[in-house]
Amino acid sequence: MQQNKFGNWIKNSITARMLMIGILIIVLLIPLSFIESLIRERANRQESVVSEINEKWGSEVLLYGPILKVPYKTYVEKLVTNSETKKVTTETISHINYAYFFPEKLAINSEINPEVKKRGIYKTSVYKSAIDLQGNFTKPNFTSIGVEDKDVMWNKATVIIKTSNLKGINNQVEISINSNSYAFVPKYEERTKNNFINDDISLHKLETSYLKKEELNLEKQPFSIKLTVSGSEQFKIIPIGKETNLNITSNWKTANFTGEFLPLNSDKITTSGFDAKWNVLHINRPFSQEYFKNLPNLNEYSFGVNFKIPVDEYQKSERSVKYGFLVIALTFLIFFLIQSISKINIHPFQYLMIGLALTMFYTLLISISEHSNFLKAYLIAGASVIILITLYSKSILKTFKFPLFIGISLTALYSFIFIIIQLENYALLVGSIGLFSILAAVMYASRKIDWN
Repeated sequence: MQQNKFGNWIKNSITARMLMIGILIIVLLIPLSFIESLIRERANRQESVVSEINEKWGSEVLLYGPILKVPYKTYVEKLVTNSETKKVTTETISHINYAYFFPEKLAINSEINPEVKKRGIYKTSVYKSAIDLQGNFTKPNFTSIGVEDKDVMWNKATVIIKTSNLKGINNQVEISINSNSYAFVPKYEERTKNNFINDDISLHKLETSYLKKEELNLEKQPFSIKLTVSGSEQFKIIPIGKETNLNITSNWKTANFTGEFLPLNSDKITTSGFDAKWNVLHINRPFSQEYFKNLPNLNEYSFGVNFKIPVDEYQKSERSVKYGFLVIALTFLIFFLIQSISKINIHPFQYLMIGLALTMFYTLLISISEHSNFLKAYLIAGASVIILITLYSKSILKTFKFPLFIGISLTALYSFIFIIIQLENYALLVGSIGLFSILAAVMYASRKIDWN
């Protein structure tokens, strides 16, 4: 008798149904967590493939230069004691340090027309850019550190350029000054605490042979440098000129201007591309025109154009999985209310099948979105799951009105979640209003249930 009584309670009690549904929802969180891990794995796979393509073609381009590098001597006096006579004498020791001077004017013109490279289902943007740098330096001034002219090693002065993409350079780089050309050669630079050990982007150094002393009167002698570089995803410069002008023309239609400074015409992207112009003055940036002993890391002040292909399918899929608990809970709630109102018995196994069908939505969404766009994938996955659950509920509920109501409810729910995923600034507001409306509808529908 006790066993039959307990069995009837399990079968007929609203409390028992609620407990059973709650346990099933918790169980279904396990496959949802696996699906979320799968999305992260596929996103990481995409990043690794794109990085491999970019590495072989040429990584993003960041230019830091040209910079005038002039060695100078400093002296330190040292007391020396003779071990035999105990006489103390003063010995002068000289050290060679380096001073770095930025250009007075720097104008950079570049034409960048990216193309899409694919590997399997993944793709990235790569480009070949023609870069023309022109400008001039002022004559180096050492008075701020008290170094006399005779201690400046003018005949050892060089010009350096730092770049993130040494591998992608396609021409012999030269600087032209006063009709003389000086070739750049790569220089190994040991990483220390003061020179980029903590860089997000590693910079490689190119350095010229020694300049002629008479060419250091640089106010009247402009320089020019031409570069042809294969790069990917981004092109950026550091505005080291006292007045820096950057002009980039491109046929890319989805460019995103990035970094510390926006172009003067940032809203001029058209269907044929863009022609962006920047003008950065010395007063606009928080660093000096000259440095002694060490050249600082100024990567954080770079700016330019991001040519990355917008790929947010995995991000949107991951956001949709975060609403998986809500979808399962609300769907089970609809079936629970129908069961309680109509007195139709629904077995726990049938609840489980419905829950698994809901989780299958996310695997369909991920797999289809990798071969199509997110909207098409969402429509196909959503329609498939809604039709499957609607037809399955027809076999359970034996009527047309309840399955039709379930189909309409799931369509509204998936549409609501799709809208939230697309929104950024208003996602919380729309989500709160939607959940409040759902709560009001549930309260209204459950008012006639005999909870006893």
